[in-house]
Amino acid sequence: MSPYIMIIISVIGLAIVGFGLRHLIRSYYDKKITEANATLIRSHVEEVESIYKQMRGWRHDYKNHIQAMKAYLELNQLTQLNSYLDELDEDLVSVDTLIKSGNVMMDAVLNSKLTLAQSRGITLRAKAQVPKTIQVQDVDLGIILGNLLSNAIEGCMTLENPEDRVIRVYINEMKGQLYISVTNTMNHTIRKSGNEILTTKKGKDHGFGLKRIDSTVNKYEGFINRQFEEGVFATEVTLPL
Repeated sequence: MSPYIMIIISVIGLAIVGFGLRHLIRSYYDKKITEANATLIRSHVEEVESIYKQMRGWRHDYKNHIQAMKAYLELNQLTQLNSYLDELDEDLVSVDTLIKSGNVMMDAVLNSKLTLAQSRGITLRAKAQVPKTIQVQDVDLGIILGNLLSNAIEGCMTLENPEDRVIRVYINEMKGQLYISVTNTMNHTIRKSGNEILTTKKGKDHGFGLKRIDSTVNKYEGFINRQFEEGVFATEVTLPL
């Protein structure tokens, strides 16, 4: 066999191998995206069910509340009625949206995730105030906030004592940028390899969610900073408005 034919065969062989590797890599990432979407759907269903359960509970007690208020009125116990109304007002606030940032998409993601966190006994300290319209697309905002808060909830749930579970969210306009800060308590061991965050979690690729956040932030030429110490994990993100 001539050297030229051998070279041609080698080139064809390399092309076939390259095509096969490209197919395997594409299949791998397609699988990861499918898994991520399935996880997101399951999480969203759980969040919505948590909100509906809370609302159904309040509606169930509605008649009892009306009867109690009528009784106070009939007995002319206005002081007790006023106290009862104050208690109802506090209870209704817990059913109402937890966050009203001024941006519909942000409110949708934040309230669904934070309601889920609240149902799991996590203490919330959240504040968000942003313009009605921002440069970041709704889907990308959902990816960033959704993954940040999902990771924060998962981190909190590693703590056995519910009183130790805390999530802090602060979102605001800062120097012409959208500033997002999410901090959570945890019981993870965090390690870092270069710029990559590693954890002791097993059973699923926790790093995939972090990479989705990173790639979306990079899409807008934004900035991301992660800090961690024993018991606390914090992420800061800045994006153009």
